[in-house]
Amino acid sequence: MDSLPDPKLPKARSFGSLAMVWAHARRYPAQLVGAGLALVVAAAATSGVPYAFKLIIDRGFGGSGDIARWFEYLLVLVVVMAIATATRFYFVAWLGERVVADIRLAVHRNLLRLAPSFFEENRPAEIASRLTVDTTIIEQVVGTTVSIALRNIVMAAACIIILFFLAPKLAGMMLLGIPFVVVPITLLGRRVRAISTRSQDRIADVGTITGEVLGAMKIVQAFNQQKRESERFTVATETVFDVAKRRILLRAFMTAIVIALIFSAITLVIWQGAIDVAAGRITGGTIAAFVLCCMSPRRREPVWAPAFAGAQGGAKPEA
Repeated sequence: MDSLPDPKLPKARSFGSLAMVWAHARRYPAQLVGAGLALVVAAAATSGVPYAFKLIIDRGFGGSGDIARWFEYLLVLVVVMAIATATRFYFVAWLGERVVADIRLAVHRNLLRLAPSFFEENRPAEIASRLTVDTTIIEQVVGTTVSIALRNIVMAAACIIILFFLAPKLAGMMLLGIPFVVVPITLLGRRVRAISTRSQDRIADVGTITGEVLGAMKIVQAFNQQKRESERFTVATETVFDVAKRRILLRAFMTAIVIALIFSAITLVIWQGAIDVAAGRITGGTIAAFVLCCMSPRRREPVWAPAFAGAQGGAKPEA
């Protein structure tokens, strides 16, 4: 840790920057196992809900009329899903807070061992800003974004199996549309990650200017430099806003593209499914379960995909 990273240097565009976070998280295997088991149970229960609706429609309404039995089955799934989701949230949030605390302690211990020349080359206010701002981003990654991403991956695998079990023809059509969704997420996600990293650097600049002015307020007032310092702070603040506007615009564009592609694909598949229902090749419950399975693993992608890409900017070993 000889110097802080230069904001002008290109950032690494890989998941290797999260290796440090994992090194701290794996020190707590019990919490990792608990979160993993809860994740699997919650995803399995959530994936079972569409099939429960199939049973309700096909057997409850069109079968013997014993509809209460299938609603009881659905209620059991809902209770299991609620308990497992709450358990997952507790363990993941605990891990996020614990990892951030460990990283802050490790960075602080390392700072105490550095030579005085380091603090002459790097401003203490900027170091403090990075220690607080960047670690907060890491907490969001560990405590929220990674958890949602892993949950959606597990649910996607389970739903793909269910889709082929329900209607292989429609499932094949749906899978053909996946590349048209993944490619925009990958390309735009890289841009969001780069802009998010710039945003964090600009926020650090605001903290640095604030620390400098407050630490030397007597000198600023003695030389009547209030107007100059106010202009410096205004420029830094407006720069943060300009970068944030670019990030917001890009994320909004990404969300629009992904949602349009996802629901267009689902609409076309439902159209074909309605034709098959009318022809008697599949049942109404099957198409209902198929639609729910399609939407379950994908409904959050516009949220967590760019967030995960952008948050990698905070997971830097140099912090």
